[in-house]
Amino acid sequence: MANRLAQTTSPYLLQHADNPVDWWPWSPEAFEEARKRDVPVLLSVGYASCHWCHVMAHESFEDDGTAAYLNAHFVPVKVDREERPDVDAVYMEAVQAATGHGGWPMTVFLTPDAEPFYFGTYFPPEPRHGSPSFPQVLEGVTAAWTDRRDEVAEVAGRIVADLAGRSLVHGGDGVPGESEVAQALLGLTREYDEQHGGFGGAPKFPPAMVVEFLLRHYARTGAEGALQMAADTCTAMARGGIYDQLGGGFARYSVDREWIVPHFEKMLYDNALLCRVYAHLWRTTGSDEARRIALETADFMVRELRTAEGGFASALDADSEGADGKHVEGAYYVWTPEQLRDVLGEDDAAFAAAYFGVTEEGTFEEGASVLRLPGDAGPVDAARVAGVRARLLAARDERPHPGRDDKVVAAWNGLAIAALAETGAYFDRPDLVERATEAADLLVRVHLGEVARLTRTSKDGRAGDNAGVLEDYGDVAEGFLALAAVTGEGAWLEFAGFLLDIVLEQFTGEGGQLYDTAHDAEQLIRRPQDPTDSATPSGWTAAAGALLSYAAYTGSEAHRTAAEGALGVVKALGPRVPRFVGWGLAVAEALLDGPREVAVAGPVGGELHRTALLGRAPGAVVAAGEGPGAGAEFPLLVDRPLLGGEPTAYVCRHFVCDAPTTDAGELAAKLGG
Repeated sequence: MANRLAQTTSPYLLQHADNPVDWWPWSPEAFEEARKRDVPVLLSVGYASCHWCHVMAHESFEDDGTAAYLNAHFVPVKVDREERPDVDAVYMEAVQAATGHGGWPMTVFLTPDAEPFYFGTYFPPEPRHGSPSFPQVLEGVTAAWTDRRDEVAEVAGRIVADLAGRSLVHGGDGVPGESEVAQALLGLTREYDEQHGGFGGAPKFPPAMVVEFLLRHYARTGAEGALQMAADTCTAMARGGIYDQLGGGFARYSVDREWIVPHFEKMLYDNALLCRVYAHLWRTTGSDEARRIALETADFMVRELRTAEGGFASALDADSEGADGKHVEGAYYVWTPEQLRDVLGEDDAAFAAAYFGVTEEGTFEEGASVLRLPGDAGPVDAARVAGVRARLLAARDERPHPGRDDKVVAAWNGLAIAALAETGAYFDRPDLVERATEAADLLVRVHLGEVARLTRTSKDGRAGDNAGVLEDYGDVAEGFLALAAVTGEGAWLEFAGFLLDIVLEQFTGEGGQLYDTAHDAEQLIRRPQDPTDSATPSGWTAAAGALLSYAAYTGSEAHRTAAEGALGVVKALGPRVPRFVGWGLAVAEALLDGPREVAVAGPVGGELHRTALLGRAPGAVVAAGEGPGAGAEFPLLVDRPLLGGEPTAYVCRHFVCDAPTTDAGELAAKLGG
């Protein structure tokens, strides 16, 4: 019999709809029920493509005995962290403070007032490696709740007070300048892995936002070291197992520092950010490899993640069905020499094994290898590689596919819109710009809908119940601004302005600090506020970047002031933790450069417009259009006459304009192109 989760739109919650556990979604009613029954709440947080979430669900939540105990002694509440990042953030902060580490599944025991008092992540069904079993934990918490209630209340009160005391120092002492950016670069140089690219050791995550900062810093200052770190990291990832050498697209992270074995889930946000990074690397260096990776990653997103409504699904699972019928991680992606021979025959299999680094002993588990490009196969025949790749891809397509998390997350779709719009414009792929426009249309139609506030998620064209958080507003505005630059359609600038006005009204506090939830959002035990970039730009830095671009487009002093106020946190954090504020540093580079405002009085898609889009000046904004109506679409185009009847480009910054030009080469030089 299905439980209450059957009524939800989250693919993760729906995975638990048939559990014998009597799950509740996060709701006031669940806590009311706990109050009425005088029992604690078990909060279980995960997401659809999380490997250990599936393991714990199978071992414990599908077990009748465990479920019966849970139902009798707790009100169990299931949360999809991707739908409710605010709930996830608040309790994850508590878990990390209490245990020194965090992760998913996250298991937290709460009072009926939502105050946490006992924490963990994955609990096994029987005791292992000094860790108690899940049934032992449940019994222990029940005993404490029944016999030592005062102690539980004291612990919960102390934790909530500790969280409340962690208010953020927002560094409102002005904006980051040359010295903070230089210190950040020095910090990155210290953490850079000279041998394998990337930063830090294992596990190693793709540092998309840090690479954006390095490319912008190089464009503004000519610092070769910054470009070298960016280019070498991108090459290492593109040639590693973290990149899908057959189908395109990137896995979540590498379990080793050499980029050989990935954690195989593929997330929309990683692929959107990396697609854009490789497009920008190509714009900087002209690298054929960067162009190939940007286009293959864009094509992967459209082919594998696009939904029937035109949005983009959140993720593909790491696990899929292996040859023995069991669900195992990486089964869809890995190859043994024998499997290569079955598909390719002896000669081509030997060639493919050398080219893709497939060994007899294997680089992954049970003699299988992750395909990569170790680069020691000498010069290769490109046509032969293409033929082998096509045959392997077709054979892989016959394997059971990984599951897909079909919910559309507003923020991540905003990142995808920016990536596809720019990649389409750079490489003359109007189909990619169309896919970006369709996703943007879906966000306006379904996620903004009638309510004129952004909804976090949708599924099958139906809006979810959860309000958008700051990252949704920042990333969607960023996507709309990129789309406006590429298409010349001022409506996208208008929609971005609408979203950013809500940021000013609902998410901004004293001295420029920003909050992750709106002033009128559901009140949690603490109002979440995190300025550090993790797998995606933080809401804080995403909003700062979009506010800065919007101000450059419109001359709005309020948006410029808000962007500068928000960047105070980058001044504080950039020199100390540059790896975790990469997008904030990239926005700081745009501020240091102006950013430049480029108005092209001329046809959208014409030579001058394309040249402007390919300019490397950090964060430059581009408006293109012709005729008397153009100024109504973009304030930047007001009073921009044609010179001698020719398309004309105007480059300005800080209210000072260069002489207009009709020459593409001259425009490229002005924009560092």
